[in-house]
Amino acid sequence: MRLTVEDVSFGYDASRKVLQGMTFTYESPDVMCLLGSNGVGKSTLLKCIMGELTPTSGTILIDGRPVRSYSPREMAHRVAYIAQTHTPSFSYKVIDVVTMGRTSRIGYLANPSDSDVQFAYEQLEYLGIERLAERPYTDISGGERQLVMIASALAQQPEALLLDEPTAHLDFGNQFKFVRLVERLRERGMGVLMTTHFPDHALLLGCTTAILTNGGVGAQGPAGQVVTEESLRTIYDIEINIRDIERRRVCIPGSMTDPLGREDRSSGAGKFETGSTRRP
Repeated sequence: MRLTVEDVSFGYDASRKVLQGMTFTYESPDVMCLLGSNGVGKSTLLKCIMGELTPTSGTILIDGRPVRSYSPREMAHRVAYIAQTHTPSFSYKVIDVVTMGRTSRIGYLANPSDSDVQFAYEQLEYLGIERLAERPYTDISGGERQLVMIASALAQQPEALLLDEPTAHLDFGNQFKFVRLVERLRERGMGVLMTTHFPDHALLLGCTTAILTNGGVGAQGPAGQVVTEESLRTIYDIEINIRDIERRRVCIPGSMTDPLGREDRSSGAGKFETGSTRRP
């Protein structure tokens, strides 16, 4: 599947464009990370790709065809979209939520067959969360819900996953496990296009990375070339050091000054200066 975003602009009102001249290409089964600060338009971009929002100008194509010309069923066979947050309305069992991912394959009014349910269960097994199968979806944690949504997306059998901040509700350990999951999906032939606030994800995956800034793409290329101290300083407005540790490249915040003008010595060395009061 080849996605082409060409000169796309979008604004929620006439006074401010969230996207302005956005242009990039993506081709599955590649993994691509979209990096950018809050409000730069990462979530808006994914919604435009999925047809939830209509760009004010520009074109978005999948395999040379405008995305808005695809029927919902056709689109579901190409890409699956998982939003950053999902609020459950009914206490369906987890296995039922995952089986709903089969809808585009079996028809909107058809009942899932035993093989459909089995396929859904296999996706839970693949993610290592089969223990949740009989649990009410409303009773599991936010991180577990995110994994269940991924299982449902896999049950859809798309060519690529569009993930909006997929690690937002995951703890530190599960974030690392998620990166490993993306690697497994890539090996499986599944494309992944994901937004993230963590440049380390792009470096760990060694994937194609696009830096979103000022409504467009500031740079695109291999993570090792695009994720630099200078580019991250521009995005996040803090000093960041990139170091090689244990054969991995990681991002480490450098020395900073807090909003009150005090030196950041979070390592424990030295003292904080707060007005006229000194504290160890």
